[in-house]
Amino acid sequence: MSLPEFQLLRPRTIEEAAALLGRHAGEIQIVAGGTDLIPSMRQRLFAPNYLLDIRSIPELRGIRQGHDGGLEIGALTTLSTIEHHDTICRDYPVLAEAAATVASPVLRNMGTIGGNICLDTRCLWYNQSLAWRKSCGFCIKKDGDLCHVAPGGAKCWAAFSADTPPALLCLGAEIEFVGPAGTRRMALADFYTGDGAAPMKLANNELLTRVFLPASSRGYLGTYRKLRVRGSIDYPLAGVAVAFRPANGRPADARVAITAVNPAPLLVRDAEKLLAGTALDSDAAAAAGDLAAKTSKPLTTSALTPEYRREMIRVLTKRALLEFTQKN
Repeated sequence: MSLPEFQLLRPRTIEEAAALLGRHAGEIQIVAGGTDLIPSMRQRLFAPNYLLDIRSIPELRGIRQGHDGGLEIGALTTLSTIEHHDTICRDYPVLAEAAATVASPVLRNMGTIGGNICLDTRCLWYNQSLAWRKSCGFCIKKDGDLCHVAPGGAKCWAAFSADTPPALLCLGAEIEFVGPAGTRRMALADFYTGDGAAPMKLANNELLTRVFLPASSRGYLGTYRKLRVRGSIDYPLAGVAVAFRPANGRPADARVAITAVNPAPLLVRDAEKLLAGTALDSDAAAAAGDLAAKTSKPLTTSALTPEYRREMIRVLTKRALLEFTQKN
């Protein structure tokens, strides 16, 4: 499938990029690594008149020490850089592990942390060719008013299937945007809407510029586990991130987050309360798995059944906690 026609714009500064986004709002898409956008354009899910290539903006790259003792990660920083960065591997290991599971090494060399955070939601009825979608009468997310996942419903249930956001949620990450109106910053937990058709609170004239890892999460122990059909390249069909601060051999401020089983990545409510001060034995890990499974709402948006994916959220949570205690 060929790409639709577009004009390529290559700003050299963040300010120039913001001005172009404002000038062409509604008819422009941002491209960085292009690992998700370009295939979607070939499927005619997007046909922008302009593509804003931000790869020539040096301020968007790199990992730096933040003013509060945390880290600042430029939105153009590649996933492979995050995967191998010494400070992230040492102080924020759950993020390094999550980045290492994305797709294949070639795609991690191209894909960026900003692109992974802003990944479009996915669905069996959405991520198809134009001819296939037309034969099904389209869907709520693109060109139609019917949801094939939940017939009769008014909400899009396409699943958010990125790997790094649950790790970032566990770390209390914040993100920064720049647009014609200036700069704004928000907690990543407030960024996702839970609506598959419009999954992010990102205006069409804004650019994600930086990710902030707080100093308060430095040194958190953690891990990430995922389910996928093909172990080397696929999107997650269920993913679990776990992170906590060790205190006298027991977890404090424990956080569990899930992905690929809802229209947004989510922190599991009450997981911190459940795991606080426990010995992280099999019973505690199983109880946390039950909470995570109750939080997940997978529907028929992928190759595996919703029941199996929900059960794997339970299993992956328990395994992550128990495997973590065994290696620490």
